[in-house]
Amino acid sequence: MGGGGKGMRIVMKEEDFFGQLEAAKREAMRAVGDDHCVLEKFIEKSRHVEVQVFGDHHGNYIHLNERDCSVQRRH
Repeated sequence: MGGGGKGMRIVMKEEDFFGQLEAAKREAMRAVGDDHCVLEKFIEKSRHVEVQVFGDHHGNYIHLNERDCSVQRRH
């Protein structure tokens, strides 16, 4: 439902999982009104790049370049 990292958490220790899950759900509910969660494996040295593309019913398309939406690990 959301984006921009809302509700995302990186959990490195098993004992932190449930607390971080509840915190992520609260943040997501406040930000986008939905607390459903998807669990993904964290890949330490990865990048998440998005490209927005818009088109109309005349076959015209435009892209708004790329943006790096990578999650930065906080120390």
